Amino acid sequence: MLISKSSAWPRDQLVSYLSQVAIPMRIATYGEEFPSICSVWYFFDPDRDVLLCASHKNSLLVKQLLKNDKCAFEIAPNDPPYKGVRGRGRVILTRVGVEETLHKLIGRYLGDSNDSLARWLLDRKDDEYVLELSPSWITSWDYGHRMERTSTEDV
Repeated sequence: MLISKSSAWPRDQLVSYLSQVAIPMRIATYGEEFPSICSVWYFFDPDRDVLLCASHKNSLLVKQLLKNDKCAFEIAPNDPPYKGVRGRGRVILTRVGVEETLHKLIGRYLGDSNDSLARWLLDRKDDEYVLELSPSWITSWDYGHRMERTSTEDV
């Protein structure tokens, strides 16, 4: 994983952010005429430097990745202070480890809060792919320092 020289964070802070932040990842793929973007739940495997997510075999995301494994991604909140991670990479689609991946995603994003959705997702495991996104280039930004109020602004 090549970290941009202009990245706001070094590797350890990038890994910490990717491991701790539980917001959906936006993934951009090549479409027929236009690029497509999709939000998916993910978790980061720091031992392999991969982002793992799951998607149904009939999803547009899977169909496009089967044609072209290149993508771009972003993991960032929509609220200030604006910070996050974005990058480019390639995706391997596999059926190996689907159930384990789904359990990890459900635990990370739902916990015990929506048992019926968790059951529905697990019932579809035979029709899901694991997406293993290997970043080839990654960067981060953090505008928190720009957004801090100064004491004169508070007056």
